[in-house]
Amino acid sequence: MEQNIQNLPIDIQTSKLLDWLVDRRHCNLKWQSAVKVIREKINAAICDMPENEEIKQLLSGSYIHYFHCMRIVEILKGTEASSKNIFGRYSSQRMKDWQEIVSLYEADNVYLVELASLLSRNVSYEGPALRKQLAKAQQLQQELSRREVECQSSAADLRERYYAACKQYGITGENVARELQALVKDLPLVLEEVGKDAVKLEKQIQLYTAFTNFVCDWSEPVLPMLTFAQKRGNTTFYEWRTGKVPTVVERPVVEESPPDTVTEDTIDWGNFGKGTVGAISLEDGIDWGISVEPSTEDADAGGINWGDSETAPVEIEIVDVGTDCPEGVARGEDALTILENSQSRSQFIDELMELEVFLTQRISEMGEEADVVAMSQFQLAPSVIQGQTCQHVQGMLSTVQDILRRLTTLRMQHLFMIQASPRYVERVSEMLRQKLKQADILVLKAATMAEKRQEALQEQSRLEPRIDLLAGCTRELQKLIEADISKRYHSRPVNLMGVNI
Repeated sequence: MEQNIQNLPIDIQTSKLLDWLVDRRHCNLKWQSAVKVIREKINAAICDMPENEEIKQLLSGSYIHYFHCMRIVEILKGTEASSKNIFGRYSSQRMKDWQEIVSLYEADNVYLVELASLLSRNVSYEGPALRKQLAKAQQLQQELSRREVECQSSAADLRERYYAACKQYGITGENVARELQALVKDLPLVLEEVGKDAVKLEKQIQLYTAFTNFVCDWSEPVLPMLTFAQKRGNTTFYEWRTGKVPTVVERPVVEESPPDTVTEDTIDWGNFGKGTVGAISLEDGIDWGISVEPSTEDADAGGINWGDSETAPVEIEIVDVGTDCPEGVARGEDALTILENSQSRSQFIDELMELEVFLTQRISEMGEEADVVAMSQFQLAPSVIQGQTCQHVQGMLSTVQDILRRLTTLRMQHLFMIQASPRYVERVSEMLRQKLKQADILVLKAATMAEKRQEALQEQSRLEPRIDLLAGCTRELQKLIEADISKRYHSRPVNLMGVNI
């Protein structure tokens, strides 16, 4: 029975080790006062030590405990052998100091309770604190790496959006203002082609006119602007307003914009690179919104917005119409063609839409051939109405839709805005420059994230050896305490539980 008890292990929870030692009277309750005295003597004794490599290594540790002192005494027995008298005692003060320290440690087993206190502190405080710092450094690296990729991706996206916007405007982006104004110079030629194609609308206008007169007995002029453009083309607004061909046309002069001047000095880089790894904010918000930006799709012909939906209303500078000009002189808005003048162009597009809706509805009605009532209604209709086929009307509709599409694309809308207001050119140029400026800021921020991530990596490299060293010291303390307690219980195995670093 006694032999069985001898083989039973003694399991002690590390967090309760100090209480266990005091309860079993291995240590005194006032052990901390004794340790304080011993620490003072150790600090004094360290100041006078012989030149010895092993002693240097022992003293280089963060904390010198009883077993270190025992080893120092063993070393001093060799270095201080010359001071030994005939009675076997040492006259060396160094030896006396360290022997006294060992004696004070052994009194009331102060050394054992101090080792237990060191072990508990490593397990409960030092280890978790270092682990927490390491986890924070690793988490910070992941977060910074993620944000670095986000910044790089967003910067690339902004540049891509810049060139996509430039492509929509039909420019390269090297000098936005000048390139936009160069496009406006080609606008009259484009509108002239549309004006020539308006001649193709004769049959559509005739059909619509005949239909309205037959169905509604309409007496007012039908599609006056389209009718005028179909007969005379894209003439001046003066001719449309007065019915007379001007003898002199004085078109407005468009001033050239200066070259784009975007330098590093004009870029607000933000406040980057001033924080530390421990204090970096992980919740910085980035506003990727752009104040003015063209859409990727053409505007729907049914709902045209001649302004920029993402900006404040653009101020359109309108020159004097020229009503006070001499007879036959077209000046200001009068000198613009009917498709350049915003007023007449809007009427032209409205009438195109009206014609488009009519032809669409007519195709739908013609498809209902089984409707006897509808057929009887058109028995007395003019031949221009009865002689139409669904396929022919569809061809008419395609011509109308083609002209309408060419006037209402997003690119044309922007060109009309540019022509109407030089300020719009400035705003578009600034909008595009803002994309590049934000991209540059994000590139810089990505570099800052990379720098701080490197700092976090260095912090991790500094912590890992400390954790390994602490783990080694803790395991050593565990073995020393287990062996010491085992001796006190006739070599029964002792297990300290919960020792994890």
